[in-house]
Amino acid sequence: MKILFVHQNFPGQFPHLAPELMRQGHQVNALTDGANQRQSSIPAWRYRFQPQPVDPAATRLGRNYTTMSDRGVAVARAALQLRQREGYIPDLIIGHSGWGETLFLKEVWPGAKLLVYSEFYYRGTGMDVGFDPEFSPASFDQVMIAQGRAAHLGQALLHADMGLSPTYWQASTHPPALRQRIEVIFDGVDTDLVRPVPSARLRLPDGTDLAAGDEVLTFVNRNLEPYRGYHIFMRMLPELMALRPAARVVIVGGDEVSYGAAPPGAKGWKEHFLREVRDRIDLARVHFTGKLPYSDYLKLLQISRVHAYLTYPFVLSWSMVEAMAAGALVVASRTAPVAELIRHGENGLLVDFFDQQAWARQLAICLENPGQYAPLREQARADVLRQYDLKRVCLPAQLALVNRLLAG
Repeated sequence: MKILFVHQNFPGQFPHLAPELMRQGHQVNALTDGANQRQSSIPAWRYRFQPQPVDPAATRLGRNYTTMSDRGVAVARAALQLRQREGYIPDLIIGHSGWGETLFLKEVWPGAKLLVYSEFYYRGTGMDVGFDPEFSPASFDQVMIAQGRAAHLGQALLHADMGLSPTYWQASTHPPALRQRIEVIFDGVDTDLVRPVPSARLRLPDGTDLAAGDEVLTFVNRNLEPYRGYHIFMRMLPELMALRPAARVVIVGGDEVSYGAAPPGAKGWKEHFLREVRDRIDLARVHFTGKLPYSDYLKLLQISRVHAYLTYPFVLSWSMVEAMAAGALVVASRTAPVAELIRHGENGLLVDFFDQQAWARQLAICLENPGQYAPLREQARADVLRQYDLKRVCLPAQLALVNRLLAG
C-alpha cells in the first residue's frame, strides 16, 4: 500500500511507525515543510509555506484559522502537483491536525483514508486557559480566543476517517461528537533503550561529572516556560537548596516559547525567572544545560535521584514517561494529564501545581531518602512496560489501527 505521512516537522510523533510500515513492505513517503531540518530514513517531498502577516483587527478570532488554513492550502497544492505530475495517489494519509496540513487533502485524494493525530482540542475554560491566573487569565476575550483556536482542529477530525490521541485525557478534551472518532494509543517508549542503568555517568556541558547515586534533581522540558511549571520550580529552589545543601539541580531545556506568550522585557523565560531567585540560590549547584543530545538526556534520567515534572492541563510530555521508564522517582504536578499515569504513593508522587513550599519539602524528603522510594520507581517502570512500551504494546496497536483503515 502507499502510505503518506504529512507533518511539518516530520517524523514528529511517527519516528517508529513510519519506518516499521516501510519494513513491512509498504511504500512510505512523507510530505513536510521545506524548512524542516530533522533527519529521517523515509523519502520525503517538501512543500513551501511562507505565512503572510495577519491583521488582527481584520481577522479578529479568525486569525489562527487564517494561518492554519493557509498552510492547509499550501499542502493541498503540493499534493495536487504530486497527483498530476507523478500520478501519486496514496491509500492512507497519516497527519497531525495541529497545523492545518490535512484540512484539504481529501479534496485532492478523495479515495484515500485519512488518520489524523488529534493531540489536543482547545477550549475556553477548564484546561490551560485560566489555570494559571498569573500568565493565563480567564478573561472573556481569552476564552473566546481559545475556543476559536479549535476551529481547524474540529474541521480536520470531521474530514478524517479516524483520529488518534496519545492519552485518554487528551482525547477527552474533544467534544463528545468528535471524541467517538478517536482511538487512544500512546506514542510508545523504547524500554529496551530507556531503562535503569546503575552505572550511568554523564559529564554536563559545564564540565560537571555526575553518576548514578549522586544527589541529583532533574527538570526537563523542550523549552523552559510557565506552561511546564518552570516558574514554580525556580521559585521553590531557594527553600529546597537550603534544605539539601549538597543537592545538584540539572535543568534541561531551550529558551524559546513553545506554548503561551513570550515574557515581557527578557529574551526568554529562563532568565526572567532566574533573575527572581539568583541571589537566594547557590548557582554553582544549578546547571542549565540547554537542549541535550538524546543519549546525554537519557543518561541524565538514569542518574536522576528525583525527577520533577510540572504541566498545565495540556499535552503530556514524553519526558515524564521516559523518566518513569528510566527508573527515576517522578514527583509531578497534580494535574489531569499527569494523574492519568501517576498514582500518588504507588508509582510516583503528586504535588499541587502552585504549592511551592510543598514542592520544596517533598523533593527534599525524596532526595534525602532514595531507598524509601525504590518500590515507587520499580512500579513506575513496570507500569510503562505494561501500558506504554513501544515494541510490545504501542507500535502493535498502531499497526493494527493502520491495517483496519487499509482494510476499509
